[in-house]
Amino acid sequence: MTDRAGRRRARRLAIGAAVVLALAGMNGPWLYRFGTEQYHEYKINRPEYKAENGKWEIVEFPKEYRQNTIHAALLRTGKVLLVAGSGNDQDNFDAKKFDTRLWDPVKGTIKKIPTPADLFCTGHTQLENGNLLIAGGTKRYEKLKGDVTKAGGLMIVHNENPDKPITLPAGTKFTGKENGRTFISKDPVLVPRAKKVFDPATGAFLRNDPGLGRIYVEAANSGKKYETGTEDNYRIQGLTGAEARNTYGIAQKLALDKKDFQGIRDAFEFDPVAEKYIKVDPMNEARWYPTLTTLSDGKILSLSGLDEIGQLVPGKNEVYNPSTKAWTYTKKIRQFPTYPAISLMQNGKLFYSGANAGYGPDDVGRDPGIWDLDTNKFTKVSGMSDVKLLETAGTVLLPPAQDEKYMVIGGGGVGESEKSSKKTRVIDLLKDDPKFVDGPSLEKGTRYPQASILPDDTVLISGGSEDYRGRGASNILQSRLYDAKNGEMRRVADPLVGRNYHSGSILLPDGRVMFFGSDSLYADKANTKPGEFEQRIEIYTPPYLYRDAQPSLSGGPKTVQRGDSATFSTQHASSIKTARLIRPSASTHVTDVDQKSIALDVKASGNNVTVTVPKNRNLVQSGWYMLFVTDDQGTPSKAQWVRVP
Repeated sequence: MTDRAGRRRARRLAIGAAVVLALAGMNGPWLYRFGTEQYHEYKINRPEYKAENGKWEIVEFPKEYRQNTIHAALLRTGKVLLVAGSGNDQDNFDAKKFDTRLWDPVKGTIKKIPTPADLFCTGHTQLENGNLLIAGGTKRYEKLKGDVTKAGGLMIVHNENPDKPITLPAGTKFTGKENGRTFISKDPVLVPRAKKVFDPATGAFLRNDPGLGRIYVEAANSGKKYETGTEDNYRIQGLTGAEARNTYGIAQKLALDKKDFQGIRDAFEFDPVAEKYIKVDPMNEARWYPTLTTLSDGKILSLSGLDEIGQLVPGKNEVYNPSTKAWTYTKKIRQFPTYPAISLMQNGKLFYSGANAGYGPDDVGRDPGIWDLDTNKFTKVSGMSDVKLLETAGTVLLPPAQDEKYMVIGGGGVGESEKSSKKTRVIDLLKDDPKFVDGPSLEKGTRYPQASILPDDTVLISGGSEDYRGRGASNILQSRLYDAKNGEMRRVADPLVGRNYHSGSILLPDGRVMFFGSDSLYADKANTKPGEFEQRIEIYTPPYLYRDAQPSLSGGPKTVQRGDSATFSTQHASSIKTARLIRPSASTHVTDVDQKSIALDVKASGNNVTVTVPKNRNLVQSGWYMLFVTDDQGTPSKAQWVRVP
C-alpha cells in the first residue's frame, strides 16, 4: 500500500470512529436502542466499510418488464440481454409466451424483444462481429412419472436400403411383432440409407449396415396396460413391398416413466444494433442445456444437451461457421454431461474442468481433462478434490488469462443430491504435468456459485446454496473476493438476495457486477411451500469504486489487430499500471466459458497510454472486448469497447 493510500484509509477510519464516539457520547443508550437492522444499514453504508467491502443494491424493474431471467449476456452496446424464454413455467410454454428483455444499466431503460422460440435452457456465446449466437432451447417440458398418461420412449428406426434414405412423417404408427401394441411418432424422422461394407482385403461385399433414425413415440391409448417391458421389433404401418421389408423399428421398454425435457434445433444470432433475433440455419441435433465454445478459427463448437426425444445427445458435437451460418458435425464423437464447462486453451486444445450443470450418466464424460478436438484424444488430469461433487460447480479462468490457471468452485452430487463441496481447486495448465490443488475453502458447501472476473485481477465469488435448488432454505448470503495474484480470499459485503439454480452474474463496463435469477425449489426450511422465481436484479459495487475517482480513458481506435499497439487518452497516465482486455460474459446455469481477462503491455507518456495486444489467436479470440486500465491504487477506469478482428 502506498503512503497516499494509507493516509486516505487512515483518514476515513478516523472520521468514522469520531462519528460513532460522538453519537455514543451525546446519548449512550442510543446505540442500544438503535435496532439491529438499522445498525446493520448504518454500518454497511459507512464510507470506510464500502471502501473495504463494497456494496449491494437491488434493481427492481417495473412490473410489466419483469421476467424469469435464465440467461444473460453483455452486448457490445453496453446493454444486457436478459433471456427467459418460457422461464421454467409450463403455463408460459403452453401459451407460447417467450420473453426477452434488453436492459441499459446506465440509462435504466428496458425494452421488450420479440422472442422467436422457447430459448429456455439454450446455449450462447459471443461472435466476432459482436452478435450473440444462441442455439437450442425447449421443445417439451419434462413430465414426472405420476403425470405421464401414455407409455412412450425411444424408437430406433432401421433402414436397410443402401440406395436411398426414407422419411417417416409425424403420426407414423409402429406395431410390435411380439407385444402387438401400437405406438405413434410425435415428429418426422429422416432415416439415412444403409452403408455397404466391403472386406478391406478382398473387396468382397460383406453386408449392409442399416441407417438409423431416432424418434420419440407414445402409445395410441392411455393406461398402464399399454406399457412394454422388453425389446421388440416394430412393423411400420403404411409401408409396403421393399420399403416394408427394409424399414422397421426397434424399441426397448416403452413405459410411463418420467419423461425429460426435449430440445430444439433452432439457432439465432442476436444483433445488438438492430436489437433483434436473426434466424440462422438450425443445428443438426436438437439440444437442451448445450454449451457453445469458440474455437481457434472463430467457429463455434456446440456440445452436449438433451435431444428431441429427451435423451443425452450421443456425443455428436457440431460446429457453427459464422460466415456461412451453417452447422457441420465434428469428425469424431465424444459425450459430456449437459452444460459442460469447456474452454479454448492457448495451444488450441480444449480444457474441460469437469464442472457441468446436470443431465447425463454419472460415469460418462465427468472426468476433467484436456481434449484435442482434431484427434479426439482426451487426457485426464488428476488432483481434483471432491471429484464426485462437480455438478453445479463454477469454473473461472483466473486473471490474467496468460497464466492459464483455472479455478473450480464448489459443486454438488449428481442430480437432486443434497451433497455439496466447500472446496475451490486450482490447476496451472502451463505446467508439464498439470494437476489440481486445493485453493482456499468456502465456509459452506456451495452449489451454483457465481464467479465474475474484475479488472483488478480479483474474482468475485458469490451466492449459491448448500442443497439442490436452495432446498431447506439453504441459500448462501455471502460473497468473497479471490486475489489471483496471491491466492488469498476474503469475505466482503453480503448480498441481499439469495441466488441458486438459474442464476448468474455479469461484469458491467463501469466495473460493477450484476446478478440475475434464482429458482428455489421451496421457499421454506421445511420444504412445504413452493418457491418463486427471483425476478430482481442486484448490483454489486466493488471496493475499488469507493476510492478516489476512476482513471479516465477515452479516444483511441475501435479496432486493434493482434500484435499491434493502440494509444488512448487519460488524465492519469502516470498512475496507470495495468491494462486488461475482458471478454464480455454470456452466463447461464453456472456456465460462462466466454469470460476471460487478458493482460496487455502498457506504456504511459504525457496524457496517453499505449497498450499492445498479444499475438496468440487462441488467447485473444476475435471479437469485441472491454478495455480497462487500472491505476496504482487498483482502481479501474470505465471500459472502452475495442474489437480484435
